[in-house]
Amino acid sequence: MARIFIILSGLLGFTAVALGAFGAHGLQSRLGSLPDGVKRLDWWNTAAHYHLTHALALALAAWLVHRSAGVAGVVAGWAFVAGVALFSGSLYLMAITGQTKLGIITPFGGLLFLVGWGAIMVAGWRLGAGS
Repeated sequence: MARIFIILSGLLGFTAVALGAFGAHGLQSRLGSLPDGVKRLDWWNTAAHYHLTHALALALAAWLVHRSAGVAGVVAGWAFVAGVALFSGSLYLMAITGQTKLGIITPFGGLLFLVGWGAIMVAGWRLGAGS
């Protein structure tokens, strides 16, 4: 599982940087002139920020899985992957389409991020107990 999480971490990191660059260079000119363009670019930037942050968090989860910190590392890893899909994915789609109804999905991704960070705490606690 650690290997899968490291590969996914690299994939998420790669796509976060690529999408962040696209937002900065490609979307700026397309969305900038729209009445809600500033807001949509802000959604894109927020999505890219959380996307990249949780790509790195996934690498931490992989390390915890490798260190045999119990199931908590696995829970954290999958929560981060799903959180990026729901949180960042919904914001990317909102930015491109302008469909704000997609925002109903975003908090579920945020909740998954919280689950992931909570699982990181549990895994860390278990590591300390084994020392």
